[in-house]
Amino acid sequence: MLPIHDASDDKPAKGDKAEKSERGGSLVEQLAFKSRYVLVFGEIDDKLARATCERLILLAQESEAPIQLLISSPGGHVESGDAIHDMIRFVRAPVTTIGSGWVASAGTHIFLAAPKERRLALPNTRFMIHQPAGGAGGRASDIAIQAKEIIKTRERIARVIARETGHKLDKVLADMERDYWMSAEEAVAYGIVGRIVERQKDLG
Repeated sequence: MLPIHDASDDKPAKGDKAEKSERGGSLVEQLAFKSRYVLVFGEIDDKLARATCERLILLAQESEAPIQLLISSPGGHVESGDAIHDMIRFVRAPVTTIGSGWVASAGTHIFLAAPKERRLALPNTRFMIHQPAGGAGGRASDIAIQAKEIIKTRERIARVIARETGHKLDKVLADMERDYWMSAEEAVAYGIVGRIVERQKDLG
């Protein structure tokens, strides 16, 4: 009697699938590292900040060739945005920030870390600046402390925007009173974006 062939024998074992997936993930990671692109997508929090700062440090350690940081974010945690902003300015490799989708709030703060000639945007990107939101709660004394910190943070971020765009601080503070949205072209006029690019070859 001929042995019965079980089709399930042809299926790769779970271990093989995991191994192939791991190899595929490793290849993607290697190619991403080689491309010198860093992606900052989604809400900015401490996990994203750590991953982004780690990637910037590793890329700068590997080479002083330019790094492209592609950002599409609605914003998020102010201090996490500060960490990425400062790391962009800290590493020895020059970083180009490229806006895509929407770049808002803490996302704009990160975007402004690069010098103006290295601040680029894809055509359909929208930008937004505003004052940091407050979530004060607890005892009256704690609320007062938090309110002061929010005001200090607002002024600090406004100074960065004023410095990088060339606007007077009073104008920036007034613009930040409400959500101030800009198209890519309007962001160029405001001084946030250096130029608009449509293709990768336009990066120069």
